Amino acid sequence: MKKQKYTHLVDLDSFSVSQWNEILKLAHDIKENPHIYVGSCHGKIMGTLFYEPSTRTQMSFQSAMLRLGGGIIGFDNPATSSVSKGENLKDTTKVVSGYSDIMVIRHYQEGAAKAAALTADCPVINAGDGGHLHPTQTLTDLLTLKEEKKRLDNLTVGLCGDLKNGRTVHSLIKALSCYKNNKFVLVSTDQLKLPQYIKDVIYASGKEFVEVKTLEEAMPMLDVLYMTRIQRERFASPEEYEQQKHVFCLDESKMKLGKKDLIVLHPLPRVDEIAVEVDDDPRALYFKQANYGMYVRMALILQVLNYDVKTAPLLTGVIRNDVTCTNPKCICQTEKYLPHSFRKAGDILECEYCDERILLE
Repeated sequence: MKKQKYTHLVDLDSFSVSQWNEILKLAHDIKENPHIYVGSCHGKIMGTLFYEPSTRTQMSFQSAMLRLGGGIIGFDNPATSSVSKGENLKDTTKVVSGYSDIMVIRHYQEGAAKAAALTADCPVINAGDGGHLHPTQTLTDLLTLKEEKKRLDNLTVGLCGDLKNGRTVHSLIKALSCYKNNKFVLVSTDQLKLPQYIKDVIYASGKEFVEVKTLEEAMPMLDVLYMTRIQRERFASPEEYEQQKHVFCLDESKMKLGKKDLIVLHPLPRVDEIAVEVDDDPRALYFKQANYGMYVRMALILQVLNYDVKTAPLLTGVIRNDVTCTNPKCICQTEKYLPHSFRKAGDILECEYCDERILLE
C-alpha cells in the first residue's frame, strides 16, 4: 500500500484520542487568547470545495482561516465550476490542491472526502460526506461539551431525529464511545434508527444504549440532548420525507422534564424540531455551539498545517475490483477510477469509503 503523504482528517479515526484532546486544548487557548494566533497562517491558502449547501461549516472554516491570517479559494456551488461540465472528483481536487496548502471538502456522496484525499497534493479535511461522517462538527461538539460540561466522560447523551442519515450523529457516537462511562439514549422512529455499523461501534466499546420513541421518555435521563433535523435531502422521495418530518419537536413543555443542568445541542440548521421558544432557555446552547466551531477549526487548521501528525493509511483493506459497493450513495458509484477497497470479516466485505456491508455469496 502506498504510504500516505499528508495528514488528512477524513474520519476522527484518522487521529488518536490524545490528538483530539490536543486539538480541544488548542481551541480553548485560541478562544481565550485570540491575539496570540493572529497571522499564524500568513501566506497559506485554504481551498474549499462545497458540493453541497452549507452555512455554519463553510463560514466557520472561512472565518477560521481569515482570523489566522490566511487566504481562501474555492467554490460553494459546483454549478459555477468545471464540475458542471462533467469534471470528475479526482481532477477537481488535483487542480485545487495544487493551488492550496490545505483543502476542505463537503460532498453529497458518502466516502467523497476519502476519495479526494487519495490523490490530493495537500492535506484534506472532511467537512461532511453525504449521510456518512462529519468529523469537524464532532470536534465542535466535543469542545462544546468540554467547555460547558467540563468533561467528556460519564455523560448520558440523548440523540434525537434522523439517526439513520445523520452524519453528525454517527461521528459523535463514534467519538464519545472512546471516553469512559458514557451512555446513549437513541430517540427515533423505526424508519430512522441508527445504522447497525454504528451500533457495532457502541457494542465494541462496551457502552450502554437504549432506543426509545418519544422525547418525553428520554428527557429525565439526559445530561445532554443532541437534536437533529429530519433531512429532506437524504430521502428517496418527498412522500417518505413528509411521513417523518414532524415526528419530533422539542418545546417548552418537554424542556420542563429535563434536568436543571441539561444542555441542548443541535448541529443546525433547524427546521421545526426545536420550537423558537426554547431559544430563551439557558440550557439551549446550539448557537453558542456554532461559535465554538470556529475555534476548533482554527485549531485543526494549525495542527494539520504546522505539525507532523501521524495518521493511519487511508485504505488498509483488500482490493476487489470484481465487487461493487451496493450503496447507491457511495462515491465509488460515480468515480469509476477508484479502487474497490474493502475490509474483510468472514463472509462480509465492508466498503472502505462508506462502510456499507456486503455479504459474499
